[in-house]
This record gives sequence, structure tokens and C-alpha cells, in this order.
Amino acid sequence: MKIVNVNLAAVAVKPAGFPEVELPEMAFVGRSNVGKSSLINCLVGRKAIARVSQSPGKTRTINFYDIDNKMYFVDLPGYGYAKGPKEEIASWGKMIEGYLKDRHQLKGIVLLLDIRHAPSAQDLQMVEWLNHYKIQIIYVLTKMDKIKRSQIAKHVKMIRNTLGESKDTPMLPFSSETRQGKEELLAMISKTTFGEVLDGQANQTL
Repeated sequence: MKIVNVNLAAVAVKPAGFPEVELPEMAFVGRSNVGKSSLINCLVGRKAIARVSQSPGKTRTINFYDIDNKMYFVDLPGYGYAKGPKEEIASWGKMIEGYLKDRHQLKGIVLLLDIRHAPSAQDLQMVEWLNHYKIQIIYVLTKMDKIKRSQIAKHVKMIRNTLGESKDTPMLPFSSETRQGKEELLAMISKTTFGEVLDGQANQTL
């Protein structure tokens, strides 16, 4: 899967603002500050198509990125320790769940987890939601450049065990800094969305 053109097609807070075009969608979600914007920028080969911020919870809308007029990448608001009024934080959760429940164009979710830490209660709740709605999950473990290479397998096992996933469930270590895992993730997205891996990309997960 090679991305040539990308643009921000829609910014929405409720279904009325979602694109009406019947293109398949792959959504990205994770705890606030897990590196979601950096990952999207890395995948599409742009420096700032998705805004990166040091402030947790900066993304407060659902952002749709048109990928070569073939599909949408959908950036969902982060969850967890975002700063803001409790009512606003609660509305973000309703926004995410509403999208997951009702969006028939959705083909799968890229769930970002920080490889350095065990999944949080919010991460486990998100997995429960996705399983409830029978949405396919691609697990991506971000910030792999922040730990020693010799520790990667240990951290992957810790995350897999916390999630209660079997050893057959793919977990993809990823670094937006070094771009390691980029081609593998694009291949996984392609297979989940279109049922095939484009450009002969390999799937190298742990």
C-alpha cells in the first residue's frame, strides 16, 4: 500500500459532519499522548497533516483524512488523562462510541498502546467496546525506540497478557521516529480494508 495523496476531508463532532462518500475507513484510537498524530503523519509521509501536541487530549474532534480517494484514515479523540471539564471528557467517550457503533464504513481499528507500559483501564475498556461491536483490531505498540531492542519481546508479552490475548494475536512494535513498523502497518491496514496486501509488503509482527 503506497500513499500518494492525502488531505483532511472532514472535521466532525457528530454524525451529521461525517463524510457521506462510501469509502472504507480505518480508524486510529488510543490513550491521549500515545503518539497517534505522529503515527498518522509517519504513515502518510507528511510532517504535520495531523497536528502533534505535547498537551494530552488535544484532538477533540473526529478527523477524516482522504487517502488517494480510496479510503479514509479516521483520527478519533484520545482517551485517558486528557485535561478538561468532566462533562467534556464524557462527551468525547460518547463521540467515540457513537462512531464505533454506527459507522458501517468502518473496516477496523488501529489501537495504539505505549510499548513501555501495561494497558490502562481505559485501554481495556476500549478493547471491550471493539469486541462488543465485533470490530477488527490491529494492535500497534508505539514508542519502541524508547526501550532497548532486547526488551521489546518482554514488553510485547506483558501487553498481550494484560489484554488477555493469545500468542497468535499480532502485536506490531512501531516507532514514528525511526519509521520502523511503517511498511508492516500499511500492509495490515491494506489487508484489513481491502482483503489483500498491496505492493508485496510483509507482515512482521510479534
